Amino acid sequence: MTESNNDGNSDWCTIESDPGVFTSLIESFGVQNAEVTELWSLDDDSLASLVHPMEGVDDASVHGLIFLFKWQKEGSGAAGSNGSNNNNDDDDDGGNVEAETSTGYSPLTGDDAPPDLFFAHQVVTNACATQAILSVLFNAPRAIPHPDPDDNNSAVDDRSGRHLRLGPLLTSFRAFSRHFPPALLGEAIGSSEEIRNAHNSFGRADDAFLHDPTRRRRRDRREGEEEDVFHFVAFVPHGDDGCLYELDGLKAGPVRVGRFREGGDGDDIHNNHNNNNNDNDDNNSPTETLSNSTYAKETLAWLHLAKTAIQTRLSRYPPAEIKFNLLAVTQDRRTYLSSHLDSLVAMGLEESDPAMLHVREELLAEENKREMWQVENERRRWNYLPFCVELLRSLAGSGKLEELVEGVRGRVREREERRKKLRLDE
Repeated sequence: MTESNNDGNSDWCTIESDPGVFTSLIESFGVQNAEVTELWSLDDDSLASLVHPMEGVDDASVHGLIFLFKWQKEGSGAAGSNGSNNNNDDDDDGGNVEAETSTGYSPLTGDDAPPDLFFAHQVVTNACATQAILSVLFNAPRAIPHPDPDDNNSAVDDRSGRHLRLGPLLTSFRAFSRHFPPALLGEAIGSSEEIRNAHNSFGRADDAFLHDPTRRRRRDRREGEEEDVFHFVAFVPHGDDGCLYELDGLKAGPVRVGRFREGGDGDDIHNNHNNNNNDNDDNNSPTETLSNSTYAKETLAWLHLAKTAIQTRLSRYPPAEIKFNLLAVTQDRRTYLSSHLDSLVAMGLEESDPAMLHVREELLAEENKREMWQVENERRRWNYLPFCVELLRSLAGSGKLEELVEGVRGRVREREERRKKLRLDE
């Protein structure tokens, strides 16, 4: 596990790549109408289900993808960005390491990079998960900033319920850092106490028992025993040029994956309405000016570009390698379920109508899922080590520990004997 040094910016814990963790982390930033979904397959049906999650909904918002992969050193046959142990980066030189990308294209720097695309170098250890999340949120096509209470024209009409609301924390952060270069933007993320505290709230409580000053030295002596290294990157669509970008904080700049739309005048559904440009003259979101089918078509187009890029990266790993995770940042399912329920009520359907019952069951399932996430997150935060130590002490005091240990050793020996017998039979 990556260890912190004395730099305050390094006091970021490792967090688990899990939809419940990521959704709760996003909500702890003050963001509304966003949910993280795990993708188990890259087949067409799985991608289409993000945009068409249920009957009657054909334009659900998909804000971006977050991909976790096992990083390997250059020349090892795997595509990778420099990362660090347990889902994190252990390189504080954000962007200077040029490992191979999933597309093979070089990062865009300087004037070659889109000026309004949010991209930050990762300069803080263990921050790659949160940085990938921020990359999606700040570049989300349907993201809208928190309304300015002193500006009556800053509110955006969201009657469709499809928009991601950034909230005051991220709106303020983006306004403050809008013109920062990538390296300084990475420093700003690492220095944000609110963002760091939200990230660290999903770490497990530490214990003095785990602080062994000889641990690093013992690990350094074990030649050839390296821990697995993982890293997060984000895939986001960009409206102004109609291209999909891979955002890796350890690269010098964003990597253009491909174009999902011909043209690129920035006048269509992916023209970013979030705080990439807060100087809006009216309250009409650009996403409301085009048909839903256009949004769905373009979303599926960039999802398939991301699919190709991810598959290209996966093809460079051994067939037995399965340590990957793909998450989609989407619209909160409860929003369109509630909207669909309201439409059924407006039609005058009875509560006992099968359509009404089905939607209510779906809503209940979503609420139960959120409750389960909350319980799981509390368990992740809890430090079980004192309980385990006390249990061992009690067993030892009652004289049962040695018996239990011998029982385990016996079962291990039996298992090894069965394996040897199977090898001999082959």
